[in-house]
Amino acid sequence: MRRTGGCRCGAVRYTLEAEPLATRLCWCRDCQYWSCGNAAVNIVVPRAAVACEGTLRHWDSRADSGRHMRRSFCGECGTQVFSESLENLEAMVIRVGTLDDPAGVRPTAVIWTASAPPWARIDPALQAFPGQPT
Repeated sequence: MRRTGGCRCGAVRYTLEAEPLATRLCWCRDCQYWSCGNAAVNIVVPRAAVACEGTLRHWDSRADSGRHMRRSFCGECGTQVFSESLENLEAMVIRVGTLDDPAGVRPTAVIWTASAPPWARIDPALQAFPGQPT
């Protein structure tokens, strides 16, 4: 299935030519920063299935998992579009909110529940992981 998306201002556009490998909510502290205190909704996709147009800026950091992470965002409007572990060359993460039609994506798991604030509602119907799943 083909999906398209991009940043808020339209300067960055992408096409995804594969089904997600995983769809999940993430409560890691980094995702809480990027999503203004809430969980981020992400799809994990094969890197080779993503084509991107426009100029992205990057911010590199070390995640709680110990992996080196690169967050890619629009340099114009600041929308975070992608995340990727520099140790994983097979897959990357797309922020579901950047999809042109996010309604067709439904989370099946929630990760980093140990980092969620006490008021967070963790859906018991989703598979839950206290940290990064293996």
